[in-house]
Amino acid sequence: MTNLSANITQEDLNILTLSKSKMEYVGIIMKGLNFVGGSIEGIIKKIPAKQQAWLAKTINKVLMTVIKANLKTMSKGKANAAPLKKTYKAMVTASGIGFGFFGELGFAADLGIFTNLLMRSVLDIARSNGEDINAIETQLACLEVFALGGNTKDDDGLETSYYATRLALSAAVKEASAYIAANGTTKIVENVLISSNPIAKLVSSIASRYGVQVTEKFAAELVPVVGAVGGGTINLIFMNHFQNMATAHFAIRNLERKYGEDVIREKYNEIEIK
Repeated sequence: MTNLSANITQEDLNILTLSKSKMEYVGIIMKGLNFVGGSIEGIIKKIPAKQQAWLAKTINKVLMTVIKANLKTMSKGKANAAPLKKTYKAMVTASGIGFGFFGELGFAADLGIFTNLLMRSVLDIARSNGEDINAIETQLACLEVFALGGNTKDDDGLETSYYATRLALSAAVKEASAYIAANGTTKIVENVLISSNPIAKLVSSIASRYGVQVTEKFAAELVPVVGAVGGGTINLIFMNHFQNMATAHFAIRNLERKYGEDVIREKYNEIEIK
């Protein structure tokens, strides 16, 4: 049997290896909070069911709002101009500090700002890797980043390896893409909250995975030692984490365009990270 990945250059192999390292070895969402990992895990287990339901509803609403905003941007044909990564980090840090004193309401507001800025940063990273950020496919690929949390202790049975996550979302992504192509963005923005809408279904799938990370963020802000550091620092760590996920994701997609998805997936699975 021919080795499909034999013709990958060493430079591209290095890119793929670095990308896999970023994807597969994350710890509890961000290594910057490892020092309180045990505390976070314990707090998550103690979050009341009512509060967990509130978190899930908030996460879904925030993601839907971000998607509607980006669909409107697409329909108007605007270029998604965005500043550099450091600018986004500064903005989410300020948001975390500003809303850190207002409990659940502050957390919800901060999460909305954080998620919107994260989407803009992901779009910026996508463009830097040769993606057309006004294309439906790219917009949906950006949404996939929210599901790429890496390996954590609290995934509750969700398959988190990179290609397994993409495979799990593939059917929903294809349905959403076809729906947008067939109906146009204006109609979709008006009806996006209908539960049978393929966009709403995709958001639900992504929210369940993004929710793992958000729950850890919520729990981290309840830890006394983290609270002393502040919500701004937590936001900075989370933004850095998801920027790493996006950088790896779009680097891999770039390689897939160059060599073919099957070739890159085969080589990705062969690579061992030490």
